[in-house]
Amino acid sequence: MVVEYIRCTIDEGKAEEFEHAYRRAGGALQASEHCERYEVSRCNEDPTQRVVRIEWDSEEGHMSGFRQSPEFRSFFEAVGHHSSTTSKRCATTR
Repeated sequence: MVVEYIRCTIDEGKAEEFEHAYRRAGGALQASEHCERYEVSRCNEDPTQRVVRIEWDSEEGHMSGFRQSPEFRSFFEAVGHHSSTTSKRCATTR
């Protein structure tokens, strides 16, 4: 299993839009055979910070299976415009 962490800085005025975008993108993640679960969390100490945590079945499932699928296109359409808010992306193996 591979766990991907994405840390984002979201302006207060864009927080609701960000949350809505990830709710829409969640449908694509749930439809993917490679995504085992995901969550979006808000930092208690700094409400402009969000962490997206996605558990993938494998590195190959994430990078090749999901990213080359129709689900990825739906996912990116929903959240791609927020990619400039990403400050840190990290994948770990469990």
